[in-house]
Amino acid sequence: MKIINQTFGSIGKQFLTTMAHVARIVKLTRNAFYWTIVAPAKGKGKIRWGSTIQQMILIGYNSIPIVATICFFVGLIMAMQAAYQLERFGASIYVADLVGVSMTRELGPLLTAIIVAGRSGSAIAAEIGTMKVNEEIDALTTMGFNPVWFLVVPRLLALLIVLPCLALIADLVGILGGFFLAVFNLNISFIRYFNQTAEALVMKDLITGLVKTVFFAMIIAQVGAYQGFIVKGGAEGVGKSTTTSVVTSIFLIIVADLIMTMVFYSTL
Repeated sequence: MKIINQTFGSIGKQFLTTMAHVARIVKLTRNAFYWTIVAPAKGKGKIRWGSTIQQMILIGYNSIPIVATICFFVGLIMAMQAAYQLERFGASIYVADLVGVSMTRELGPLLTAIIVAGRSGSAIAAEIGTMKVNEEIDALTTMGFNPVWFLVVPRLLALLIVLPCLALIADLVGILGGFFLAVFNLNISFIRYFNQTAEALVMKDLITGLVKTVFFAMIIAQVGAYQGFIVKGGAEGVGKSTTTSVVTSIFLIIVADLIMTMVFYSTL
C-alpha cells in the first residue's frame, strides 16, 4: 500500500509540476505576442529590428549549410529505399512522387525544426540563462526594459521569418537528392523526373509544410526563452536548462506535427 501511495504521489507531483511549467510558458507566450503586436500598435514599444536581423543571420543564414546537407542526404536515402521496392514493379518513376510529397509535407519542415531546435533553441536557452545567472536580466528590469520585449521578441520574430525559408530550402534540396539518385542510378531523365514531381505536388502540400513551421518556430523560441528564464545554480543550471530546452522542443515539435497532420488530412 505504501509503495502504491508513493507511486501515485510521485505521479501527481510530476503532473502538477508539468502543469505549472505549461502555465508559465503560456504566460510567456502571451507576453511575447503582446510586445510583438499590441505594444507597437499602441506606441508602447518599438520592435528592435536591428537585433531581429542579427538573430535572423545567426539562426537562419548560419543554419543553411547544415540544413541543406542533412536534407540532401535524407532525400537521397528516401529515394534509395523507395527505388528498392518500386523497381520490382517497374514503377521507379514514382520515386519522384514519394520524395516530393514527403519532403514538402513532412520531412522538410520537421527536419528543419529539429535541426534549428538543437542548434539555435539551445543557444537561446544558454544566452538567456547566462544573463539570468549573471543578474543581467535583473539589471535590464532595473533600467526599465521589459526582458520579454528586449530578449524574446527579436528571437521569436527571427524564427517566424527564417524557419519557413529554411523549410523551403530543405524541400528543394531534399527533392534534389532524390533527383540525383533517379538520374544517375535509375536512368530517369531530368525532364521526366521534373514533370513527375510537378504533377505529384499540389499547392496544399507546400502550404501544409509552411504552416507547420510557424508553430514550430513558436515552440523553439518560447521553450528556449522559458528555460533560460528559469535557470538556477550557475553554469551547471545553464547546462541543464539547455539540454532540457532541446529535448522539450523536439518532443513538442513532433507532437505538434502529429496534431497538425491529423487536422490537415481531415480538412484538406
